[in-house]
Amino acid sequence: MTPAAFGAFVPVSTVQARASFGPTVKAPVPAEATQVVIPGSEGQMTVLAGHAPVLTTLRPGVLDISLSSGKRRVFVRGGFAEIEPDRLTILAQHLVDLDASEAGALSAELKAQEGMLEAAKTDDERAMARDAIDQLKALGA
Repeated sequence: MTPAAFGAFVPVSTVQARASFGPTVKAPVPAEATQVVIPGSEGQMTVLAGHAPVLTTLRPGVLDISLSSGKRRVFVRGGFAEIEPDRLTILAQHLVDLDASEAGALSAELKAQEGMLEAAKTDDERAMARDAIDQLKALGA
């Protein structure tokens, strides 16, 4: 399956990723996903094969991807999720593969979010940056 111009794809059969308006990110999970838990703006959502079609916004948080061989985790800064019966498409502002990221990737993301908090001009921007900072600190950034 070829990814569209922007976004992260988490299809039921394979997982590929592409950062929004940025270079291609190596596929965080080159295997079959049995379920994916996403940080929906209204709360965590579990996506399985055959899920009803849904379009939702994402808050900063972790995609928990379950595989037959184990679990993988990917931090997402926010964005959108399009759920279809045979795939999950994540359109993300930024992705950090927590299992394959180099040392300091979370610290760099934390610094970026702190800069976004300082530059925020609206309550929504401040809330999104604070949420991301809280999530990153919980991950040990």
